[in-house]
Amino acid sequence: CTNDGCVPTRVLARAARLMSNAGQYSAYGMTVPRPELDFPQLLARTQAIVYDIHEKKQLIAHLESSGAQVFAGVGEAQFVDPHTVEIPDGRRFRGEKFILAAGGRARRLDFSGAELALTHSDIWRLQSLPRSVAIVGGAATGCQLATIFNAFGAQVTMLDIAPRILTVEDSLVAQTMTAAFQRRGVDLRTGISGIERIERAGRDLALVFKQGDELATLEAEAVVMSTGWLGNLSGLNLAAAGVETDGRYVVSDQTGQTSAAHIYAAGDIDGRMMLVQSASHEARIVVENALLGGTDRHEYAIVPHGGFTHPEYASVGLTEEQARRDRDVVVAVVPYADMDRAVIDGRTEGFCKLVVDGETHRMLGAHVVGEQALEIVHVVAAGMAAGMWVEQLAELQIAYPTFTAILGLAARRIVAELGVMPLTPEWRTLGRAPGEWEQSQIQTE
Repeated sequence: CTNDGCVPTRVLARAARLMSNAGQYSAYGMTVPRPELDFPQLLARTQAIVYDIHEKKQLIAHLESSGAQVFAGVGEAQFVDPHTVEIPDGRRFRGEKFILAAGGRARRLDFSGAELALTHSDIWRLQSLPRSVAIVGGAATGCQLATIFNAFGAQVTMLDIAPRILTVEDSLVAQTMTAAFQRRGVDLRTGISGIERIERAGRDLALVFKQGDELATLEAEAVVMSTGWLGNLSGLNLAAAGVETDGRYVVSDQTGQTSAAHIYAAGDIDGRMMLVQSASHEARIVVENALLGGTDRHEYAIVPHGGFTHPEYASVGLTEEQARRDRDVVVAVVPYADMDRAVIDGRTEGFCKLVVDGETHRMLGAHVVGEQALEIVHVVAAGMAAGMWVEQLAELQIAYPTFTAILGLAARRIVAELGVMPLTPEWRTLGRAPGEWEQSQIQTE
């Protein structure tokens, strides 16, 4: 993630946000020329930040100071039997227990001309900003790249086989982000039938795809594949160790144990959440289970995640659709336009949705689109981990004016609906009239 994922992507997202912020200057009495992007300088800044973070972490030195032997830069290791791995120079290492933490890589679709497409890993090597970009894939990475290139002035088209973008997110998150992209000029092509080929078309590339039964062609200077993430299985010779895979990831249970009882897996290679925070959590669990004989299980219900898009989106826990499958739930949706800080900052685009179990009053999930969304959901994640009731969140004293205060508004709406706390008439009627954001949504439907 530090080299090729979240860190460099976040640097680009920061630059994209600074470009977008320029549109607000006049509203606050400032007259400045529109910023111009020096793309090579931005990439140099990105690489410098990656190096700086490496320098601060000193990961190998930290491991060695903890008593671990580190063999860096020796090439790929592979199993020769269930208890032995070999590196290219012929040295072999035997172990009683093993942990597979080989990470993952961007998935490339297989079609004619696929080699002409980029993945996010290739962006750091671009010499100049493309005038137009076609992004294949509408999940988290695709949406972040669409935001970045759009803010930098490129014409962006995003394509996906799924009927909507961000399919793993709450439907309101997907709907709101779809509208946000379209307002910013991103061309969304969802529900396509597949990619046929990529051909050269002068300076550009021609992306040929199926829309229903018809072939369509889209020309762009660059095509970026954002079509998922695969575990790094090749070269490990896992069959020699007796480790089962599904062809893309190592198969493991909730304790991290693979089909070989002495071998555990953690991180992207197991194909679960594939997030830094999840990988760290899984690593701690599998080390304790492998070395101490424990049976602790991974906890995925309270892993906050999201995207550094514009606006940001973030989620934790169950979506409303998931929660309604087997329980009665109470849901509150608060528009950002109802929040003072959002009005102050001119960032009224978005909402906060809180999903609560109607019987136990425990929080099941939260979904936010808007300014600082990724920071906001962590409050709910902490509350879920602590087993908080929604009444406790409603009573939490949150600093004013902050974006996090939207959680208090959502919690109080749910408490009012549940009728479990005495509230003044003003609180009971709060938000019943459509706000600015809700009215805009009604008008566009």
